[in-house]
Amino acid sequence: METVSLQELWDRVTGTQPDPPRWLILATGLAAVLAVLYRPVWRPLRTVVTIAHEGGHALAALATGRRLTGIRLHSDTSGVTVSVGKPTGLGMVLTAFAGYVTPSLLGAGGAALLANGHITMTLWITLLWLALMLTMIRNLYGAFALVLVGGVVFAVSWLAKPDVQAGFAYLLVWFLLAAGIRPVVELQQMRRRRQAQWSDADQLATLTRIPGAAWVGLFGIVSAVSAGTAAGWLVA
Repeated sequence: METVSLQELWDRVTGTQPDPPRWLILATGLAAVLAVLYRPVWRPLRTVVTIAHEGGHALAALATGRRLTGIRLHSDTSGVTVSVGKPTGLGMVLTAFAGYVTPSLLGAGGAALLANGHITMTLWITLLWLALMLTMIRNLYGAFALVLVGGVVFAVSWLAKPDVQAGFAYLLVWFLLAAGIRPVVELQQMRRRRQAQWSDADQLATLTRIPGAAWVGLFGIVSAVSAGTAAGWLVA
């Protein structure tokens, strides 16, 4: 493995890289959309969305002064984040709200970085997010999932050629943008069948007395606007 100094590492992470060819940007976008729509591919990749979702809950909990006690990721692509604090109020509302919108917001943040040539930084911020989550994971499968995803991201960011890094970074960001929308649709479908009585939307309805359907709609608006805005940055 290549040996570099801390200064060289810093320069590599914070520096900019040339924009990839336009065809690669569009091809990775199409591949991401197909991965979200094609169920056999979506099913295993949904864990990536769960990682972002539960990380969003965790970040919101910490930002609002709650004490984070643990995160669990399950093999059925579900997850749970547990925090301790006041059971009502703005902090709890923001914590419950953050999950479904975080994948799209992360995708938009990644798109902003890529639009400014920060391909390597996008990958290393992803690694930092995964590493911080790993410190709070409380089950074996969750640790395995984070190490696996983190290992892939690290291998690409450290060993792959620049064009491969660019393609992977764009694919990851496109995937977060597209994948942020499908769980919101699935949530409303499950709520209609009364299979999601303890969903984030229903918890928010209990906390605020605003109907759960309204919260699902807000999840969808944030995800769709984030995806549309970020897509414009990526293809500009």
